[in-house]
Amino acid sequence: MGRAEREDVLDASLAPGATRPRGAGTRVHIEEPDPFRTCFERDLDRVKHSRPWRRLAGKCQVFVAPEDDHLRTRMTHAIEVAQIAVGIARPIGLNVQLTEAIALAHDCGHGPAGHASEEAFSPYLPDGGYDHAVYGADVTLAPLNLCVETLDGVRNHSWRRPAPSTPEGEVVAWADRIAYVCHDFEDAVRAGILASDDLPDAVADVVGRRRSEQLNTFVLAVLDTVTDTAHVGMGPPTAAALQAFRDFNFEYIYLRPAARRQAERVIALLRGLVEQFADSPQRLAELWDGTYGPSGPGEAPAAGSQAATELAVRHVSGMTDRYALGLGVELLGWRPEDLPRGV
Repeated sequence: MGRAEREDVLDASLAPGATRPRGAGTRVHIEEPDPFRTCFERDLDRVKHSRPWRRLAGKCQVFVAPEDDHLRTRMTHAIEVAQIAVGIARPIGLNVQLTEAIALAHDCGHGPAGHASEEAFSPYLPDGGYDHAVYGADVTLAPLNLCVETLDGVRNHSWRRPAPSTPEGEVVAWADRIAYVCHDFEDAVRAGILASDDLPDAVADVVGRRRSEQLNTFVLAVLDTVTDTAHVGMGPPTAAALQAFRDFNFEYIYLRPAARRQAERVIALLRGLVEQFADSPQRLAELWDGTYGPSGPGEAPAAGSQAATELAVRHVSGMTDRYALGLGVELLGWRPEDLPRGV
């Protein structure tokens, strides 16, 4: 079947309120429809083929440049979010391709070495600072010319942002939180920071102590809520357990003193790299020659200018952990023993 015929089949099979693909989709730059792929299938392919998504394999989820191959990276996290999100979207009749595209792309705006990169980059972007969700949609993924629904889901997957405009985006927001609370705790146990018995009874009594049991409980809670209310969400007591799980992770994983000390090193390293490249914008030709960057064709921006600084942020934010750490030694003169480490 061609795309138009497949759109008709989807229209009949999707639930009321699900996002229907139409033609080439709504994009910043108008395109011709694909003869076989729906607009969201096209987005999904573009995300999977993109450099920003592939570089997630070298960006940490929690532990900087992990030596243990079983600790999550941003890519494995994104894949797991997509697994959970599709597991919710499919039985309730939402658009699976849009859901998966949002889920796989949702963290493409993250810099190297974890969430500390947002604090590192924010002073250089005066209009709202650096938010990985917004930056991912508006800067990192902009060259892919994705549909507005896909970009909206990426931009608003974070809970500090407005709710996504589609139910598929809402599913991804829930799936992201479910994934990272369960997986980050599991990684902390594997890294020896916590023991499985450290999970509070108030959480474990509701969702269990095994990761598979936790994921299943949270997913079923969302499906039950959609069945009962026709809205994407999670009812008590499971939502309370999810929040308590997240609060526990923040206190004992993300914000523990050792992690904060490493975050300070991350911030110092990344700011040093931004300033190094902002003072040498001619090294960023790929960004300012019109191929990828906002400046268009022409000469490099002036050294130290705001335009050069924003290009430097774009360059450094795309780096993998190990590449950024290597440049810290090569360009900034850091001693290897002083570099941020995954602890």
